[in-house]
Amino acid sequence: MTLPGVLLLDAAGPEAGALATAAAARGHQVHAATTAAAYEGYGPQLKDLLAGHIVTDFTRPDRALAELAAYARRCGVGAVLTVNEYLTELAAHLCAELGVPGNDPGRARAARDKAAMAEAFAAAGVRAPYTVLVRDEDGLRAALADPRVGFPCVIKPAAGAGSAGVSVVSGPAGAAAAADAARRVAGMYASGGDLRVLVQAYAAGTEYSVESFTQGGTTTHLTVTRKQVTGGANRVETGHSLPAHLPPAAETAVYRETEAAIRAAGIQHGASHTEVIVAADGRCAVIEIGARLAAGQIGLLIQHALGVDVWAALLDVALGRPAALTPTAHGYATVRFVTSPRAGRLTSLSGLPTVGPGVPFVRRRAAIGDLVHEPDANGHRLGSFVVTGPDAAEVEERADTLLRQIRIHVEPHPNGPGQVRPASTSAIAP
Repeated sequence: MTLPGVLLLDAAGPEAGALATAAAARGHQVHAATTAAAYEGYGPQLKDLLAGHIVTDFTRPDRALAELAAYARRCGVGAVLTVNEYLTELAAHLCAELGVPGNDPGRARAARDKAAMAEAFAAAGVRAPYTVLVRDEDGLRAALADPRVGFPCVIKPAAGAGSAGVSVVSGPAGAAAAADAARRVAGMYASGGDLRVLVQAYAAGTEYSVESFTQGGTTTHLTVTRKQVTGGANRVETGHSLPAHLPPAAETAVYRETEAAIRAAGIQHGASHTEVIVAADGRCAVIEIGARLAAGQIGLLIQHALGVDVWAALLDVALGRPAALTPTAHGYATVRFVTSPRAGRLTSLSGLPTVGPGVPFVRRRAAIGDLVHEPDANGHRLGSFVVTGPDAAEVEERADTLLRQIRIHVEPHPNGPGQVRPASTSAIAP
């Protein structure tokens, strides 16, 4: 019997690579929808996995939808998947066009565009920070004067991702600069400028994310992830740890609001990654939701800590088969992200751990000579490593010790930090 083919919308990155490997190992032909430039960056191992690929223009979603649907029908595709946040809306429409399991295309924009997300949350009664969409300076001044916003507040782009262009503003003086920074952020497949900016009330508390799978409208929460973030104006993630254990009342609130957010975003078949803030009194506020598996090696953490094969689960959900989501292990896992202390040219990076017992994953993203940046977006990471084990305290202590052993030297760039670009996002080491 010929198994249905699997189409990945953008197969770049470690999560997509793991998904492609899992599908191929099960005997499925794996296809990739990509751009010409992105395909050139695929490594030989990934290219060898692919049974075929189609080059399309993701900046023209209607045309891409028609091209991908025709390709999928020719190639016998029975499952469409993506781990790229920018392509989740297109994936929902393509699934609907092909008649395969996917998310509600009429609501899929709410999991990609943060202005649509805020509207969907408000309409569905999801507990979330008060949010105002502004398009110009008059709108910004009005939003800042709204007592429901207050200070500090958060200013961020409507269509960004990865914490890029997100600022916590303590007063009116920094708001205009923060709005300008948000407007400078262009989505991965943006076809033009987007002047929309969100001004959001600040939610104080501890940051977590909820990693969930939904099949036919029934949701299973795999775990809660504790997030380590920087302070100051730019809140960038520096680590993830799971499973996080919340007090029963807080856990109930988190799952209740997460499920409401999943319904509001039309997530019916697939993974979701919901970012929440838990206040000191246990109340939960939903910050954002993504209709995708979490990035930042969270899938790998789940695999090692809980024994759940998230890649096989994603494939099963996309094919309409029951997914194995019951934990078979009760361990603990954490990832630490390596970041630059300043902007400039990377001249040395030493002490990065090597893969071995309790350290199953090490990735280096920056090469010597790269221009790097102090972290104000998740894309500015120089590398990462994962630590696992049976005891949470021991795993955290080992991860912190390994992080302290890393030495980074960056020479100032003569053109100043404004001319510095992030390091390459392609893997230099596995």
